[in-house]
Amino acid sequence: MAFEKNAPSYGKNNFEAPTQEMSPETGPSSRLVEAFEYGVGDTTNDVSDMRRLGKKQEFRRNFSFLATLGFISIYMATWEFVLVSLSVGLLNGGFGGLFWVFIGTVVCYSSVVASLAEMESMAPTSGGQYHWVSEFAPPEYQKVASYAAGWMSTLGWLASVASSVFVVATLIEVLIDVTNPSFAFPNWQYTLIMLAILVLTIFLNTWGARVLPMLETISLFGHIGGFIITLIPLWVLAPKNSAHAVFAEVVNNGGWSNTGTSCLVAQVTVLYCNLGSDCAVHISEEVEDASLVVPRCMWWSYILNVLMGIVILITMLFCIGDLNDAINSPAPYLSLFNNTGSVGVAMTLTVILFLLVFSGNVTALATTSREAWAFSRDQGFPFSKWISRMNYKRNVPDNAVYLTSVGSGVICLINLGSTTAFNIVVSLTLLALLSTYMISIGCVLLKRIRKQELPPARWSLGKWGLPINAFAFAYSGFVIIFSCFPNAVPVTTSTANWAPLVWVGVIGVAAVVYLVHGKKLYTPPVAFVEGRKQAGVGLQTI
Repeated sequence: MAFEKNAPSYGKNNFEAPTQEMSPETGPSSRLVEAFEYGVGDTTNDVSDMRRLGKKQEFRRNFSFLATLGFISIYMATWEFVLVSLSVGLLNGGFGGLFWVFIGTVVCYSSVVASLAEMESMAPTSGGQYHWVSEFAPPEYQKVASYAAGWMSTLGWLASVASSVFVVATLIEVLIDVTNPSFAFPNWQYTLIMLAILVLTIFLNTWGARVLPMLETISLFGHIGGFIITLIPLWVLAPKNSAHAVFAEVVNNGGWSNTGTSCLVAQVTVLYCNLGSDCAVHISEEVEDASLVVPRCMWWSYILNVLMGIVILITMLFCIGDLNDAINSPAPYLSLFNNTGSVGVAMTLTVILFLLVFSGNVTALATTSREAWAFSRDQGFPFSKWISRMNYKRNVPDNAVYLTSVGSGVICLINLGSTTAFNIVVSLTLLALLSTYMISIGCVLLKRIRKQELPPARWSLGKWGLPINAFAFAYSGFVIIFSCFPNAVPVTTSTANWAPLVWVGVIGVAAVVYLVHGKKLYTPPVAFVEGRKQAGVGLQTI
């Protein structure tokens, strides 16, 4: 990749905007501001980027490179989720199959991360994918396509928060299982614990918002330190499987007609462990020098997490014991920790996982609230004016935090009736986010094919942009197909993958809301972009 500082620089006095009110056609949700001024943490490039995007700076920029790197790394939490969730992939492929699928998947998915990072450098806004679709899509599809992307992005991040809360509650149960293997929470207790964790996460995202960048930096060092602490006792104390079993034995336990299909189904679980490098996109307007810092952090956090994920995966495959026992275990990572032969070690390693995954919850809610805030700034939801309200003292959109927390809490309540139904909903994370990746990458790819001009990017793919975007677009579609597959066949009502049906249902709801609300009131972000906006349109504010 080439990193070019080719964005224009502007002085403070260059930013003047008209003061007349905006016409209904360009967006009744927003008013104009008189001038674009430097805010706390703004660099010259931040000011020029926000002016090009037509946005008033609402946040103080208090996220440095290190805090942003921590923000992404702790949300991705690849090595943590390799232990917590990837062991499910042992069903399809076994030890050897899972290892090679992991390698192939992270290499292919890197094209998606690189494509998203470049788009972030072109348009560093909290809106992320729905903004990129609005700016880069063909004019006739900009409004409806960006509206769909905004709803899918919100759905994916809401499901992600609920999923993370569920994993933390599971880790609490596993902590008890270390000394009492037969223990299990009933559904109502599980749900109450999830809601309690969510409340604590809300507190850290509102009253604790001022120290959030510091917490993310601490989480980065915890993420790396926890990796080292976990690695050492497993290699020293646990018995080892053979290298042949780990790297060469590929099995098909999912009932598929061939091993290849079985392994391709396993890639969905691998992606779940590597998802989320774009979370920092939604705090773009809080990051110093965002058009360079955020894409750099997206790329290097992905590399860091993938490398740690590969090491911890090899460790798990060598130390987890018999394959069938691991598949049948309700918590394979606890079996892995117990293989050290020490209750104290197993307890310590589980506590480390608990603390790190909980830290990722804080990031997940911050990301979700910022995405909802940005979409509301463009009147994407009903009651958008209330949702987009800022608490400037704490530098946080309080109402967006509360609303997204309530949405995630409602998803958590599904667990009261059925854990299966809850898992169906949270499995939408991958499907919904991949859809937004595919749409936004497809829009940039089309512009490149047509040789149309794109905004300058300080983090640029250069001459490799077209092939990387093309591969990322195709690969996203490929994975979406396998995201609709069940884990195993034959399929019953309880083992079917209902996520695609729920996904289509949510798109249907979004379509109805668009016809009733969005068609009239939604303001596509491109309406404010320099060179694309109508005469007399100034900077957008809430």
